[in-house]
Amino acid sequence: MAPNSQWNGQFSRFDLVAKTAERCRTVIHIRELTIGDSAFVVMAGPCAVESEQQLLTTAEAIAQAGAQVLRGGAFKPRSSPYSFQGLGVDGLKLLSKARRETGLAIVTEVMSEEDVDIVAEYADIMQVGTRSMENYSLLEALGGCGRPVLLKRGMTARLEELLQSAQIIAEAGNPEIILCERGIRTFETATRNTLDLAAVPVLKTVSHLPVIVDPSHGTGIRCLVPLMARAAAVIGSDGLLIEAHPTPEKAWSDAAQTLSLEEFDEMMRDLRRYVHFAPVFDIVGPQLLVAGGPN
Repeated sequence: MAPNSQWNGQFSRFDLVAKTAERCRTVIHIRELTIGDSAFVVMAGPCAVESEQQLLTTAEAIAQAGAQVLRGGAFKPRSSPYSFQGLGVDGLKLLSKARRETGLAIVTEVMSEEDVDIVAEYADIMQVGTRSMENYSLLEALGGCGRPVLLKRGMTARLEELLQSAQIIAEAGNPEIILCERGIRTFETATRNTLDLAAVPVLKTVSHLPVIVDPSHGTGIRCLVPLMARAAAVIGSDGLLIEAHPTPEKAWSDAAQTLSLEEFDEMMRDLRRYVHFAPVFDIVGPQLLVAGGPN
């Protein structure tokens, strides 16, 4: 897509993350996985790590369906002080066990600069949540974490502000950043947030960083997630961040937007018509066999 002339001054000043003739695409390597090249990467799992059984059941199912990264919150920033706040380090250890048993990479949220080192010990990708996009102390600390950063757009942030936060991470020494469109807060009340799909082609035009979409938070409504996932794939995003759970109606957080494992599998089968997935893993007993690609 040709850039709009008004974007030149608006985005080009973020020199470390803006697209140039010399630097048009960043490809991030995580274990044997690449994000930002021609393959489509799906990150999926529960909003919160609740138990070993919940997490391992989810990890095995999403791996079989074709996901490459397991998401799960060990530390949970919740609006209500009475809501479940996460298992903390115990949750990180469960994520690490799921990685050993399935081969999936791990993405989990880090909420404070004090937690960067401990989360980096267990995670393959460090997630910055929407509430933390402007936590500049955290962003600067992630500059030296040695892990790629998944940067979610703030719920009221303009794209310019998202790239500003990415620039801070890059200036602090970490160029491996994945941008995530997860919906913004508008006056609309029919959905939890307003999923700004136009952000994807704009960001892909003005920045060399990979861009993924979170239709779970973007809509907040389970039946809309597969539809918006398909739309995200069609418009050229590099992947998805999806909430999935063995029993979503009993999930400790974000139940209304979480897919069942059967619904997740159906969504992945549908997506194969539109995208090429990175190599996936099939569970065969305790062994992992690399499978080819789309069926």
